[in-house]
Amino acid sequence: MDFHIVWVYRHLILQGFLVTVEISAMTIVTSTIVGLIAGLLKTSKHKWLISPIIAYVEIFRGSPVLIQLFMVYFGLPYLGVSISMFNAVLLVFTLYSGAYIAEIVRAGIESISNGQREAAMTIGLTYSQMMRKIILPQALRVILPPLFGWYISLLKDTSIASVIGYTEMVFQGQNVINMTDRPFEVYLTVAALYFIISYPLSKFVDWMERRRAYA
Repeated sequence: MDFHIVWVYRHLILQGFLVTVEISAMTIVTSTIVGLIAGLLKTSKHKWLISPIIAYVEIFRGSPVLIQLFMVYFGLPYLGVSISMFNAVLLVFTLYSGAYIAEIVRAGIESISNGQREAAMTIGLTYSQMMRKIILPQALRVILPPLFGWYISLLKDTSIASVIGYTEMVFQGQNVINMTDRPFEVYLTVAALYFIISYPLSKFVDWMERRRAYA
């Protein structure tokens, strides 16, 4: 093994690493907002709100993210809608991730007993007050561990964006391989960098799971 090759082209891999961190961080923020809103709407009593949310969640969870990426990046320009590669990646991963987060939020909210909802209604709290003051603070203990577990999966899923030429870490690694013909060293380095990002998150998830178990 010759890791000197990796060192020579470290600037490309580092650039891809930073792009991966950037798109992952932005997607985490945007998809969490989308997922939280969708999850809350999915637990509302208004069927006219629930039906479109269910459709959104099922479509984006039921189809491969790669196909979604192709349809947005190549399909929208075909329809006359111009979209940059960055915006296409951010939009697709936001909607894709938001659908999964919506289910995590829904499950967390529904884990709280109906008795607490009824008690909140009895004392005159509105739906939003009930969610903000009673349900969500308790549901967070259920929501946070799988939510951070999903963030780890999302971080690794962003490598799919390399297929359309987005210059994240895997794409830059492939560029280095094309120039050096050293796939093992390059992919091992890329895998190590993914591990460096995801391992602390996975330990944090373990800590939250233990804390919830003893609570």
